[in-house]
Amino acid sequence: MTMIEEGYKKRYKAGETPWDLGRPDFNLIQTVTTMDIIPCKTLEIGCGTGNNSIWLSKNNFDVIGIDTSEIAIQKAVEKASIDNVKCTFIVNDILSNKIDGAPFDFAFDRGCFHSFNSDEERKIFTEKVASLLEDDGLWLSLVGNADEKRDFPGPPQRTARDIVNTVEPYFEILSLVSGRFDSNHPSPPRAWVCLMRKRRSELSGKI
Repeated sequence: MTMIEEGYKKRYKAGETPWDLGRPDFNLIQTVTTMDIIPCKTLEIGCGTGNNSIWLSKNNFDVIGIDTSEIAIQKAVEKASIDNVKCTFIVNDILSNKIDGAPFDFAFDRGCFHSFNSDEERKIFTEKVASLLEDDGLWLSLVGNADEKRDFPGPPQRTARDIVNTVEPYFEILSLVSGRFDSNHPSPPRAWVCLMRKRRSELSGKI
């Protein structure tokens, strides 16, 4: 288990989860609806307590949500049961274990990409996401934005260059927009909203 995973597990155990909104992130809703992403086989990476996966499932996506926190997955299962929606939630580590159900047509992560501090770590994560997607599959990633000067705690911050340099060998960037995370904080932190399409294997030469 990496230090990042251990840190998230400890915070879920302590109930220190400011990223858990209790609702789907509006950036996901806006991107899916405005970019006409049709219901498809979907993987949410770092699904937490399931808010985004449940919204996708309610909109006819076939969703598997994974997270390294047993507490988060248990809560996600309970939420899905209460809402009477069909989602599959699994305790799993995308970097270490096989993900059943691959390949997927759409992947979503809210704050996973930016958790990795080095170029090499982000590259490994990106390669793994690409390996789980169909050719031309889509990946939507919400990433902390380094253009913001903050005086309060918030998500890790990355530059546009951090994103572009990492993903371009594997993904075509369809949209990279500066926005804000959906947040219960009075000053929501800035985010990059990045929608990508996986390059075809024969073109990338690396997947």
